[in-house]
Amino acid sequence: MRIGVPREIKVHEYRVGLVPAGVRELTAAGHEVLIETGAGAGIGIADAEYVAVGARIVSSAAEVFAGAELIVKVKEPQPAECAMLRREQVLFTYLHLAPDPQQARALMNSGVTAIAYETVTRRGALPLLTPMSEVAGRMSVQVGASGLQKANGGRGVLLGGVPGVLPAKVVILGGGVAGTHAAQMAVGMHADVTVVDRSIERLRELSDLFGSSLRTAYSTAATIERLVKEADLVIGAVLIAGAAAPKLVTRAMLSSMQPGSVLVDIAIDQGGCFETSKPTTHAEPTFIVEGIVHYCVANMPGAVARTSTFALTNATLPYVRQLADLGWQEALRQDAGFAAGLNVHAGGITHAAVADSLGVALAASPIQAG
Repeated sequence: MRIGVPREIKVHEYRVGLVPAGVRELTAAGHEVLIETGAGAGIGIADAEYVAVGARIVSSAAEVFAGAELIVKVKEPQPAECAMLRREQVLFTYLHLAPDPQQARALMNSGVTAIAYETVTRRGALPLLTPMSEVAGRMSVQVGASGLQKANGGRGVLLGGVPGVLPAKVVILGGGVAGTHAAQMAVGMHADVTVVDRSIERLRELSDLFGSSLRTAYSTAATIERLVKEADLVIGAVLIAGAAAPKLVTRAMLSSMQPGSVLVDIAIDQGGCFETSKPTTHAEPTFIVEGIVHYCVANMPGAVARTSTFALTNATLPYVRQLADLGWQEALRQDAGFAAGLNVHAGGITHAAVADSLGVALAASPIQAG
């Protein structure tokens, strides 16, 4: 199979869909890999390193899209990339279609078969979302701490305090992968940390994991309202696979918060879990509403692109191999969890949560999983 890896073109996105080690695996298995020149430059991988393991370097994204049967990316295709996709081609990348009807329409119009990293499942988990959730969770505390600095619009609060001065209060909405990694970082920086979740079982697990260094709270509107009012930093880390994120913090709640408090919305890829959230970029990561600093970068892990790329490609490579070795239909037929990643096929939306969020009819899946 011919596999194509274009250079990412989203603002300040430096990750790449395959690293040389993955290319070596694919070419050794008899597949052809096309890499757009400069695709790995943002993380320090030169074209020559790809060539050394059997890739062919091409001069433009157009050549990649024209020549490849399988396109492997990191972020959702931008409009110019959607225009190059075609029927009988497979796209494998993050899509996050629920809050993005424009992209959904473009993919449907192209006729491409699009498999989303974020809805692939395995034993109840999301194996291709997990590594980026780990990165985003850890980053959320870093960027939140930065946002609290007075020069950045914040309250002028040090996250961990100092002897004689209380630490910042950090509230984490969601105790999943991202929320747990955010908690690890915030606890490690000696903040006063509370995790909110609606799973009692998960709250028990977090209590066992962190002991007295972490508080837990069951998620209700009243609880969130009370905790947000007292918080210096609120991290939104909720996830419903494939669906738009629920709005847990309303605009009205902002008026009760201390001016200069910070909201970090990890869920922004799925529309955000704060009512006042809107996607931002690493070029202009924050904005202020009602005196509250909002950080809503839609590709947070792109800021630490080298770490993120290797973490992501470690997880995605086995799936790329399956697609290349078996063809997409057989690969998905053999693995029901992989089949859950199919979001778009032959002009229709094939994932129930995505279709529901977009308000479109659910198309029949072409896969009868084994």
